[in-house]
Amino acid sequence: MFFENINWSYVLILPLIGGALGGALVLVWWERRLLGFFQDRLGPNRVGWFGILQSLADAIKLITKDDWVPPFGDRALFILAPIIVAGAMLMAYVVLPLGPGLIIADSNIAILWILAMSSLAVYGVLLAGLASNNKYSLLGGLRSAAQMVTYEVFMGLSLLGVVMLTGSFSLNDVVHAQEDMWFCIPQCVGLVIFLIAGLAESHRLPFDLPEAEHELTAGFHTEYSGMKFALIMAAEYLSLILISALIVVLFFGGWLGPKFLPSEFLSGIVWYGLKVLIVINFFILLRAAIPRPRYDQLMSLGWKILLPLSLLNILITGAILLGTQ
Repeated sequence: MFFENINWSYVLILPLIGGALGGALVLVWWERRLLGFFQDRLGPNRVGWFGILQSLADAIKLITKDDWVPPFGDRALFILAPIIVAGAMLMAYVVLPLGPGLIIADSNIAILWILAMSSLAVYGVLLAGLASNNKYSLLGGLRSAAQMVTYEVFMGLSLLGVVMLTGSFSLNDVVHAQEDMWFCIPQCVGLVIFLIAGLAESHRLPFDLPEAEHELTAGFHTEYSGMKFALIMAAEYLSLILISALIVVLFFGGWLGPKFLPSEFLSGIVWYGLKVLIVINFFILLRAAIPRPRYDQLMSLGWKILLPLSLLNILITGAILLGTQ
């Protein structure tokens, strides 16, 4: 009787949190190894086999490091900010389908929920910059807020074409709607816009301007150290994994395999993991290959190019849907 009353989707919560945080730890090592390969140099190769324990050594260092709080800042907000950033990213995973039936909450507003959680992370970044009472942190926080709020607009608009084709905000419904054709083909413009917006939202190179070391020391987390700094860095990699998983779910069929292969060739969770890994590797390749633009160029790209393109994509998608009814 006890087991019959258990909502088994909630059992996924702890494995999901542990897997996401563990994945972020492994991804730090993987990115450094891959960047070394792309740039024809050695990556981590001393601690453990191929340097695989380097991330663990860094985590131990951060845990044991002196957890300093600047006496000239706002202590309560300074402590709260990293928790908001990391917590918002983890909350977005609640509605993310990991495979057929592997989802904590199959919500009919899943896409809106993810956009809301990414918006909530902006407050953590702003509070981090403000509470540090440091001019570099404040400028980094303002830059980050402007960048994230700007590209949230295009991120949301780029998804409207997918929502129109699916007729639902549920991510499960989005995957099932791609059984005949992945949305990367009819929504190729939306895919490109979402990819660029995801880079800006997650502060990934070449759009890491809020933490530009050559200008702002380290941006909004200049004063952070120890576990608080570890939370902010974990949130960045959690955001990278989330954006990659969303690209796979929204545009590349989620756990569905290619049509030319039999359905029993690989299981759904394996297809899903392979696709996410490919997208993550693509993000890392962008970091190795593309230089950082100026901040005004980043803003101009959004408002002058991506905004008209996203609106045009919605207009054409709506016209095609009306014409085929």
